[in-house]
Amino acid sequence: MYGTVFHMHAKPGQEQAIRQLFEEWDRERAPRVQGFQAGYLFKPDQQRDELIGVAIFRDRESYRKNAADPKQDEWFRRLRALLTDDPVWEDGEVIEAAQRA
Repeated sequence: MYGTVFHMHAKPGQEQAIRQLFEEWDRERAPRVQGFQAGYLFKPDQQRDELIGVAIFRDRESYRKNAADPKQDEWFRRLRALLTDDPVWEDGEVIEAAQRA
C-alpha cells in the first residue's frame, strides 16, 4: 500500500465546508478512483486550527494516477480555497497496518 499524510490549516469558519468537501470526494470520487483503499480526516486535540488527512491507495501507481487526474486537481483547488496555506504532504509506503474487523 502507498499513501499520504497531509497537514492543513482551515481558514476561519471553513472547517465544516472542508468536511463536506471530503464527504463529497468519498461519495462521488472514491467509487471511481482505481486503487483507493481508505481515507481519514483528523482534528488534533492540541492543534485546534489544524486538520490532518490520510489517504491510502493499493500501490504507488494508483496513488500517482489519482494525483495526475484533472478531476482530482479540480477537487484540490476547491479544497485549497478553504485553506490558509498549502497543505504539507508526507507521501510514503505503508509498511505495517492493523485493522480490527
